[in-house]
Amino acid sequence: MIENMMHDQASGLRRMTKLASTKVITVSGGKGGVGKTNITLNMAIAMARQGKRVMVLDADLGLANVDVMLGLRAGRNLSHVLSGVCDLRDIIIEGPYGVKIIPASSGTQNMAELSSAQHVGLIRAFATLEDEVDVLLVDTAAGISDMVLSFAGAAQDVLIVVCDEPTSITDAYALIKILNREYQVQRFKIVANMVRSYREGRELFAKLTRVTERFLQANMELVACIPLDDRVRQSIKRQKVVVEAFPRSPAALALTTLANKALTWPVPNNPAGHLEFFVEKLLVKPTPEEVPLGE
Repeated sequence: MIENMMHDQASGLRRMTKLASTKVITVSGGKGGVGKTNITLNMAIAMARQGKRVMVLDADLGLANVDVMLGLRAGRNLSHVLSGVCDLRDIIIEGPYGVKIIPASSGTQNMAELSSAQHVGLIRAFATLEDEVDVLLVDTAAGISDMVLSFAGAAQDVLIVVCDEPTSITDAYALIKILNREYQVQRFKIVANMVRSYREGRELFAKLTRVTERFLQANMELVACIPLDDRVRQSIKRQKVVVEAFPRSPAALALTTLANKALTWPVPNNPAGHLEFFVEKLLVKPTPEEVPLGE
């Protein structure tokens, strides 16, 4: 039985070599309410408008909302794939500009709690993708659950969304610290969201880096300052994203710039850049390093 599962897993990984050039970006935040799902979807649609083949994985297994924010209805979700009811291609729904959405299951099951058979099933599920994907955007839950850490630790690029709230900075630091020390993530791209000015965004970034530079060996980069814009709220009420509903608004222009910038981030020219290795890393728990306590 174990030998058969290992064979299935290896076969699935080999079949996925066609997706070797996929860029995998995880979007996360230390706390809820910072706007990470909105940023994920706007980036996805802005990229798709550039002709990229984009897929969004809703990785918030507790409060899945990607499909709802776009006014879409998902009949089945990732839990049906893991339970063997259907294939991954059967649950994918199409959003604006051809963006493909993988809806999350609405439960609290954690990747760390999947059985060996479900591990194999997840890898085989991604192996069934027939079309190449240029960019996979992973919208995680908030916080520092094993699920969030697993997805962020496996991605090529990690976007951390922060806003002008003390808990946003402290919770973002907690997430970065665990990813840096236990998952060996060295580079973090920071998005300052809902800021009143570029200066406020820089100040938010400075608050975060003052702590990370003192205690962590991490490379921090401020990649975007998204302005506070009432058009974002208006577009959400319409179940649209602001880059589609109000493409000339300040927030839409900043989000489009972020998406274009993300497309220039290099995909590693080594096996670690392949989509199958993203899935494989996702299922392997890291070995924590010995680190000082209390920081």
